[in-house]
Amino acid sequence: MLKKFIRYLILGLGLYALIAASVIMFYKDDPQAMIWQDREAFNKRFIEKLSLEQPTTLNSVLDYLGSPDLTYAKRDGEQVFQIVFYRTQHKTSDGITTMDECTGLLFKNGQLFLWGPSAYNKYQEQN
Repeated sequence: MLKKFIRYLILGLGLYALIAASVIMFYKDDPQAMIWQDREAFNKRFIEKLSLEQPTTLNSVLDYLGSPDLTYAKRDGEQVFQIVFYRTQHKTSDGITTMDECTGLLFKNGQLFLWGPSAYNKYQEQN
């Protein structure tokens, strides 16, 4: 009787470990389904890992982070500039996301060009 119990216990723990490992490995985080605190931290972690050595496209950011909180775009001749803002720091509990609560990512023709506090200033300099 005890051997049977131990066998089922080991089988159950093994099955639990297999399911838990599968969820961790194959379940993609969905920023749209997160509560705002988790999404904010998720956005911040992603943005902190950005690098100009690794080309990043607007589509890859949208695929990973989902819809931006704010977005603006303009054309200057053949150049298209788009800045997207993702919330990364909470300031005021008023239900409205403002630019000072976000980090801007500036794209030039769909390629990441600049991000952080200076991104919006650079965007405004464009005609």
